[in-house]
Amino acid sequence: MAPSIRPKYSRVPKEKFASYFAPLSSQPYIEPVPRNGLGPHHSPRSIAWNPLGSLVATGSDKTLRVWNPEKNNVRFSTELKGHSAPVEKVAFNPVKDAELCSVSSDGVAKLWDVRTKACVNEIKGLGSAHTLAWAPDGSSLLVGNRNGELFQISPTRSAIVSTHPQPVETNQMAFCWSGEKVFLPTGDGKIRILSYPELEPVLHVNHTVKPGESTEFMLKGHTAPCLTAELSPTGKYLATGGADSIIALFDTKDWICQRTITRLVGPVNSISFTFDGSYVVGGCAEGMGSQPLFFLSQVRNDADAPIGSRLEVTHTETGEHVHTFKIKGPCEAVAWAPTRYCLAYSDDGSLRIVGVDADRK
Repeated sequence: MAPSIRPKYSRVPKEKFASYFAPLSSQPYIEPVPRNGLGPHHSPRSIAWNPLGSLVATGSDKTLRVWNPEKNNVRFSTELKGHSAPVEKVAFNPVKDAELCSVSSDGVAKLWDVRTKACVNEIKGLGSAHTLAWAPDGSSLLVGNRNGELFQISPTRSAIVSTHPQPVETNQMAFCWSGEKVFLPTGDGKIRILSYPELEPVLHVNHTVKPGESTEFMLKGHTAPCLTAELSPTGKYLATGGADSIIALFDTKDWICQRTITRLVGPVNSISFTFDGSYVVGGCAEGMGSQPLFFLSQVRNDADAPIGSRLEVTHTETGEHVHTFKIKGPCEAVAWAPTRYCLAYSDDGSLRIVGVDADRK
């Protein structure tokens, strides 16, 4: 059973952030080992909190697992099976605490009721699906595949609602909080701003272009494919991560890049803000050599050498480094809880969470 719901925490000022986390240790959430010692290792590719922050889901291989963050023993978790290929992305319905969606490279999106462990709906024919985003009102979803196709689907319909081929490869998208726009990272390093559900360009340049060229206005912040986008809870910043190891923070009023994060190593595959938008994180699935490394990096314009296997937390408004979490090794996903300063991340093949109350095991 999920823990009792607690009110949203108040903000922790940057001067006290380090002392807030100093006495807390991260808790491991370890998958059971098969009796014969064989079988796939469940290394989380994706992590998602439910809207109340009372459950956290992980997905990889062919299995999903939903954890009670207050109890890290696997017997308090829920296993969900049904995909025939690795689970690429998981996300809870933003307005329903127990409805979870997963997409897999098997071309299927599955909707789950985590209370009953039942798959309540599935949509097939999505190709090699690898991205997923819920509309803020929970009425529909966007799924993207590696061929650049976008699919609008409904949690209550088993057929695809609409298909939208894109002119360039697309990656992990993000909605604005009204649900009227979607931010779409592309393989050419740009970020498109499209209307929803029409998926048409919202903004256009106000200068003359060459005949045959598009007048669509796009954000430009990367010299390599843009892999992910995340809107801050306050709506003030859009963060984008690229294969160029950079995170860009765009002001959503004037669409100017205000800051860049340049101390990461490897493609930036995940980004997360704290519930109050005060702190930002970014995750890299690959690092120096062949081993993935993961960093939460300073929001500032510099070209310092990479900082190594640590999680660096940064204040978004000032660019000040506020705290360091040590990690063991490979990490592919990270997510701040939606209601408190509680960080879930994959580390060395397992889920770990820091910020859970010390007296809650």
